[in-house]
Amino acid sequence: MRFVIGAVLATMFGAAPACAQDEAGFQRYLQQVRGTAQAQGVSRSTLDAVLPTLTLNSRVIELDRRQPGGPANSGFSPFAPYKAAHVDSARISRGRSKYLAQRPRLARIERETGVPESIMVAIWGHETNYGAYTGNFDLLRSLASLAYEGRRRPLFEGEFISALKMMDRGVSREQLKGSWAGATGNPQFLPSIYLRLARDGDGDGRADIWNSEADTLASIGNYFANAGWRPGQPWGLAVTIPAGFDRSMVRNRLVSPRCPRVFERHSGWRTIAEWRALGIVPQGVAWPDDRVLATLMEPDGQGATAYLLTGNYRVILDYNCSNFYALSVGLLADAIAG
Repeated sequence: MRFVIGAVLATMFGAAPACAQDEAGFQRYLQQVRGTAQAQGVSRSTLDAVLPTLTLNSRVIELDRRQPGGPANSGFSPFAPYKAAHVDSARISRGRSKYLAQRPRLARIERETGVPESIMVAIWGHETNYGAYTGNFDLLRSLASLAYEGRRRPLFEGEFISALKMMDRGVSREQLKGSWAGATGNPQFLPSIYLRLARDGDGDGRADIWNSEADTLASIGNYFANAGWRPGQPWGLAVTIPAGFDRSMVRNRLVSPRCPRVFERHSGWRTIAEWRALGIVPQGVAWPDDRVLATLMEPDGQGATAYLLTGNYRVILDYNCSNFYALSVGLLADAIAG
């Protein structure tokens, strides 16, 4: 009823269409952001070149509002279909080709960071299919529109200003394309991550994560080292659980402050020695060191393949806090390394 009355009044008094009002509000917001960006060191020339070109992108706002957020009791989807789509033969084959072609460079990055070569390649493959698709949204327009909408303004306004800082560092406006939510380049870094962690891997003085495979891999390796990757430990391993296993013995009774739905599926921590003593059996691989800590997860329920997951799995989750994502990255890395 309020909508109908509002529409009638708008007609009677010649009110501007909602889209025009939104555009006007967006332009006012950009002038507010100008001051914030200048205070954070963004140059006037960059602001003058960018802000007048921006218009509101309602499409990215719609996509953001569609993001899932189901209730805690909504259940879990099985992992197997996701695995089939993301750890498929084509992605494995292409990953092995990239892996072999980049071995000297990858070996150097692994020596410097401690991050396995295969993990770096698997992230690249999972994020953009080795650069085949990196997104074509105008990052500055998308991030400004999402910031204006307001639902997650601190996040998106910060990323918008970071993208402006990228231009001050010499990144061209044409390169600033990516996903609707602001991720860009082969590793799909947000602008703030680019500023903090992107690295020059080929020695040309630039961190070109859009065109340089060397820079892409060096940047991914640096990200994982910064997130706390522990050299010499696997991300996890597939295991078989014995019949009659009492899962209540290993239930996790803590609630994670970050990504609680993700960690809800994990058991409590035990050492590898303790998991062995409980009758867990690895599938086709050797046990890690007995002192390594791991949690247990059964993504497809009881009776299917389970996984013991180390602290390095949590580093993959730092890149994208999704169990399906992290499992697929780990399994793709294992398949690539062969």
